[in-house]
Amino acid sequence: MMELIGSIIILAGAFFLFSAGLGLLRMPDAFTRIQAGTKASTLGNILVLVGLGFYHPDWSLKLLIVAYFVLMTNPLSSHALSRAAHRIGIPMAASTFTDALRDAENDQKGKGAQ
Repeated sequence: MMELIGSIIILAGAFFLFSAGLGLLRMPDAFTRIQAGTKASTLGNILVLVGLGFYHPDWSLKLLIVAYFVLMTNPLSSHALSRAAHRIGIPMAASTFTDALRDAENDQKGKGAQ
């Protein structure tokens, strides 16, 4: 029974990992690709690790450490990548009408000039 639950959870994780790959192919610009890949791959990796925990309960501490590492590094790395892409001027999709980072940088420059 535990193997069945583990298999179902791993299958759900594989679905999210597949959707992350599909998001990388289908999204219109670098920023949405980063976002789609990060969210889905984080959840997919965590689900696969939980599924492995059902298969191998004695690995629980190691899997918890790996899950913590994934939860900390995946969002941080995507944030750093997107800020770097914005800083070097990677264009956004034509449908994007809000650039919060540009607005925040302009507000900060305006406050520094006063």
